Amino acid sequence: MMEAGMGGLEHKFCRLGEELSVTDGSAIEGYASLFGARDQGGDVVTKGAYARSLDAMAAAGRRVKMLWQHDPAQPIGVWDEVREDAKGLFVKGRLLPDVARGREAVALLQAGAIDGLSIGYRTVRAGKDDAGRRLLQEVELWEVSLVTFPMLPDARIGAKGDAPAMDLLNDVAAALTEARRSLAEVRAGEDAGGQTRKRRAG
Repeated sequence: MMEAGMGGLEHKFCRLGEELSVTDGSAIEGYASLFGARDQGGDVVTKGAYARSLDAMAAAGRRVKMLWQHDPAQPIGVWDEVREDAKGLFVKGRLLPDVARGREAVALLQAGAIDGLSIGYRTVRAGKDDAGRRLLQEVELWEVSLVTFPMLPDARIGAKGDAPAMDLLNDVAAALTEARRSLAEVRAGEDAGGQTRKRRAG
């Protein structure tokens, strides 16, 4: 069932080194989501947003999946503990070295090549605050992935990116805009100069 619906999930990113730690090469623990923190898309996850989903999974004997790059065909470990506390969504798990992609993930983590975790979820209930931000009051948590970098906001509907990636894109866009403006000014100057020369020649 999960494979059929993965494309419609939203994602949120949490960088390693800020709220997560890696020990012994394969053990991961920390926060995959923080309550009250505004993300790049203007969303804020409220306290208790994951509670009903986690309770339902526990009652059904299911676990939140640990995936590689949000790919349901590539589980790379297990989350032994996923719970809410006053701060956010705490996760603790293990990468599986017997899985080829799990070994690769361990190597990438040790080299610092992986940026962090990204959660896959569906919004069940949301509201707005006075500032117009979307408040995620209840979400259905499906998976927590290790990712090389977060999904960008325009990559697919509902995807959330981290600020450094967006800053880079904004810088590139600004540079292109400035280059176009400069080129237009040069061309305008050349056209004006050509008209002046024609009038003098006439």
